[in-house]
Amino acid sequence: MSAAQNGSRGRPDFLLLIMTLLLVGFGLVMVFSASSGIAVVSSKFQNDASYFTKRQLVWAGLGLFTMFMLMNIKYTFYKKSFLLLFVPVLIMLILVPFIGERLNGARSWFGFGSLGIQPTEPAKLAIILYLGALISKKGEKFRDFKKGLLPVIIIIGFICGLIMLQPDLGSCLVLASCAAVMIVAGGANLKQVFYTGAVAGIFITLFLSLSMLINPSGFQKSWQYRIDRFTAFMDPVAHAQGEAWQLVSSLQALGHGGITGAGFGESVQKLSYLQYAYTDFIFPIIAEEFGFIGSALFLLFYLAFIWRGIIVALRCPDQYGTLVGIGIVSLFAIQAFVNIGGVTATIPITGVTLPFISYGGSSLLVSLMCMGVLLSISRESNRTDKPRTNHRTR
Repeated sequence: MSAAQNGSRGRPDFLLLIMTLLLVGFGLVMVFSASSGIAVVSSKFQNDASYFTKRQLVWAGLGLFTMFMLMNIKYTFYKKSFLLLFVPVLIMLILVPFIGERLNGARSWFGFGSLGIQPTEPAKLAIILYLGALISKKGEKFRDFKKGLLPVIIIIGFICGLIMLQPDLGSCLVLASCAAVMIVAGGANLKQVFYTGAVAGIFITLFLSLSMLINPSGFQKSWQYRIDRFTAFMDPVAHAQGEAWQLVSSLQALGHGGITGAGFGESVQKLSYLQYAYTDFIFPIIAEEFGFIGSALFLLFYLAFIWRGIIVALRCPDQYGTLVGIGIVSLFAIQAFVNIGGVTATIPITGVTLPFISYGGSSLLVSLMCMGVLLSISRESNRTDKPRTNHRTR
């Protein structure tokens, strides 16, 4: 009996699934290349060239298992049950500024032995599921400021405020930008969105200014790391031996790669020059080893992956699935732009990972969870008997 006769779900989008698996596989290969040099000469990493690759492989296995599991759950389940993820994430975000582990001036992690969990990663998926459910439930009322946009802005502002308590500026910007895309796609009044953004910008500026005036030592202690990064971005040459060391090394890697690259595993900058070559700065290693041609092909593939995700989202038969799909795709696109823009000196470095490619268990796990939800949406999009609804995203 066919899917049209028994009403069964369609198949997941095969192309999107294959592209996801290819990105994960390429990420594992690049984590090995970028980390093997520093790991093999350090007793901290057991002098094992594949130390980081093995750990990333475990997270990849767990993430793929979770992706296939979520792919087989009808996406409308998340519309009713988003609190199962949202509430635990909210609790973790409240606790992490006080009991989390401090790294690079921020308390963003919960440490469990040799493992760590960054609550801002699952928060991204939680916000996407929450916004999709809330906006689709409000329908036309979402265009009303008090009943529609304001409650959404309050929730987003609260979550972003918790993230800034760590502080984690990069994740805050990514999450807020992703939420803004969903709000616009959900049909919000654009004038209201513009005025709300302007007021929020003024409020944040005043808050930071008052904090600096009232408690200058505390402000400097909390924000010095980010201030130094911005200063290094403005004039990397003048700070090449200090805060701009990473950025200058990144640019040198891009230049060293030339047109065709130095060859796989032949990067020089990964040998203790780029401290985070296997995490935030993995794209310069790609460019150094595969050159302009290789990095351009990688970017084109990533753009094709994003475009395929947009197609899947727009084909969904209801507004909730479309909004969640758009939210997931915009999350990957915005985070990739922030990461690559930072390491190429296009924008200031904010310390976010390149989805599917950078080393990081929490990031990879949540990225694959997001893909599980998106592939679940694609199964409804591919049904031959799907209902025709007149939803639209403005």
